[in-house]
Amino acid sequence: MQRAMVVDDSRAIRLILTRTLSELGYDVCQAANGKEALTVLEGQHGTVSLVLVDWNMPEMNGLDFVKSVRSDQRYSEVKLMMVTTETQVEQMLAALDAGANEYVMKPFTKEVIEGKLRVLGVLQ
Repeated sequence: MQRAMVVDDSRAIRLILTRTLSELGYDVCQAANGKEALTVLEGQHGTVSLVLVDWNMPEMNGLDFVKSVRSDQRYSEVKLMMVTTETQVEQMLAALDAGANEYVMKPFTKEVIEGKLRVLGVLQ
């Protein structure tokens, strides 16, 4: 079973995304901010292959998390998808330039998440 992580400071969003990913066959872990997510990612010893991350969070935002993950060669194969309320084209480009593989704007549906995972090639 593939392992994914959901990073969002909203417990409700974490639960929704966790349920969606679980229904799609993922084993899911969670973190409430980028700093916590780095700790969780380190503790998973390379088993996380996909991270869905919010942009606006306390302690470490999603953009800084993406930059940090991309600066660590151990995580070069991890797919990163921003799931955020940030709708400006400039922010989307900043996230993609920083190393995010995909970008989803809130609100989203299960079908949107599933479609993006297919685009990433992590879902059949």
